[in-house]
Amino acid sequence: MNDTIVGVIAVVGAAFIFVAGIGVVRFPDLYTRMHAATKASTVGIGLICAAGAMAIDHGTAKIVLAAVAIFVTAPTAAHLIGRAAYHDEHVDMRLDGVDDLAALLADDHDGAEPDPREG
Repeated sequence: MNDTIVGVIAVVGAAFIFVAGIGVVRFPDLYTRMHAATKASTVGIGLICAAGAMAIDHGTAKIVLAAVAIFVTAPTAAHLIGRAAYHDEHVDMRLDGVDDLAALLADDHDGAEPDPREG
């Protein structure tokens, strides 16, 4: 019974990673691709790590450490990619609301010109 549960959890985790890969290929812009690459793959890897921890008697600490490393690095990398894309002039941004980050960055630069993409 335990092997069946481990197998189901691992397959569900692999399905999340597969869907993340499809999202990276199919989504139209950087921000939605970044969302697919980090959210779904992190959940998928977490499920696969949980299945591995259930299947392996010794070495669970290493699996948990690997999962924690991924849970920390994937969102951090996505945040840095998003910030770099925000500052890049060649990335198309369509904002539906107010660009609060542009106002914060303008305040940080003490009188520097606000972002020209601000509406």
